[in-house]
Amino acid sequence: MASSARLVSRLALVTGGGSGIGRAVCQRFASEGATVVVADLSRDAADETLDVLRRDHGRRQHTAAHVDVSSKDSVGKLITQIQTHYFQPPSVCVNAAGITQDDFLLSLEEEQFDKVIQVNLKGTFLVTQAVAQALVACGASKGSIITLGSIVGKVGNIGQANYAASKAGVEGLTKSAAKELSKFGIRCNCVLPGFISTPMTDKVPEKVINKLLTLVPLGRMGEPAEVADVCAFLASDESRYITGTSVEVTGGLFIG
Repeated sequence: MASSARLVSRLALVTGGGSGIGRAVCQRFASEGATVVVADLSRDAADETLDVLRRDHGRRQHTAAHVDVSSKDSVGKLITQIQTHYFQPPSVCVNAAGITQDDFLLSLEEEQFDKVIQVNLKGTFLVTQAVAQALVACGASKGSIITLGSIVGKVGNIGQANYAASKAGVEGLTKSAAKELSKFGIRCNCVLPGFISTPMTDKVPEKVINKLLTLVPLGRMGEPAEVADVCAFLASDESRYITGTSVEVTGGLFIG
């Protein structure tokens, strides 16, 4: 998708912005004119993304920040820092922070299950709640909150009971938030990626990837930028009448 200026004057918070889909979203938003706050558990990774933004889109005051999305205190401090620095809350938020800790159901440890739920689901809740509260408190006329679910949350996946549960929860959370926040002009939508080439999928054995690709009608892995394109649309006024929906970015995986 060609660069445009749909997000000029928008302040965007992207969690998980240090790599993968999150980094691609940061780059896409900056190319569309947004000022971006790159937030990540790894401050070094966030700084790397920030360096890219400053190199390619240095006209705006992008910043990087550390956040542990599973911690209410950490999320609260992040929102306070943003408001102190920019004198406003983010009007766009993308919840891209996420982890996997895969294992078969019969051997999955409780700690593995809990950690994935805490980051992927609880983290999305905490960030969504904090951003929405800040927008409502300042009387903002509109906002767009975008969550990253997964096609796995709809169809399940072997060895990913915890991840699938967390992403199914994200989709349900997003639809509920959309119903509650629409009266404040805040739209909430969920993006469901399929198999995307990221550091997360780099851990998957090549023979497994090749087998999975036989299920994708378009015959290839997706790119983070292709997910970022959808996020940019949902962040912009071009999607102003869209809320509570889920958009699959899967190359046709599991059609029907």
